[in-house]
Amino acid sequence: MRILVIEDEIKVASFIQQGLAEQAYIVDVAHDGVEGERLARENPYDLAIIDVMLPRKSGFAVCKSIREFEDSMPIMLLTALDSTDDKVQGFDAGADDYLVKPFEFRELLARLRALLRRRTDLASGKDISVADLHLDMRSNVVTRGGRRIDLTAREYALLEFLMRNRRRVVSRAEIAERVWETSFDSESNVIDVYISFLRRKIDKEFPNKLIHTVVGMGYVIREDQERVQ
Repeated sequence: MRILVIEDEIKVASFIQQGLAEQAYIVDVAHDGVEGERLARENPYDLAIIDVMLPRKSGFAVCKSIREFEDSMPIMLLTALDSTDDKVQGFDAGADDYLVKPFEFRELLARLRALLRRRTDLASGKDISVADLHLDMRSNVVTRGGRRIDLTAREYALLEFLMRNRRRVVSRAEIAERVWETSFDSESNVIDVYISFLRRKIDKEFPNKLIHTVVGMGYVIREDQERVQ
């Protein structure tokens, strides 16, 4: 797979390039936004890693420009800017993920693999199912027992995250980071509220409950007889 890295810090760019090359990825590197956008226009890439603070053209602007001619390539933004407003600006520009510096390479690699895996699922139309609950990745339609279930965008994102982690307990902090793209606020009950919304739509009218609370740990989606991981 071919990865585009747009990063003006030479050491950081080299660190990423070397690490990805060791994982058998083909990596092209640009050190400013204009050059990075040119490479993105001229070459097919499976994923782009873009720093926000770039010379000549910002990462936000590059991301937005890429989305004008490439709407399916995953884009991960790298930045030292970790405020919620900065993250929202990045996602509004078309980014799929947002990694704050400094970071460990293994986290970057895990997120990269998750983005590539999701792209493969979307391209192949691979659906996700848990018991009789079915998520159609092409149409974004959710059904249970053949009955369509209407969800809001946030409910859908939360359900998809739970289903992709079937049988694995996910913490509130992990949900906050991966679904809300923000750090966990221990004083907020927004995640519990949305879990309640999902249960009302997914489980209420069915005897086999799928969404379970693991006290002190988080939530898991599974059939009753399945063991958690």
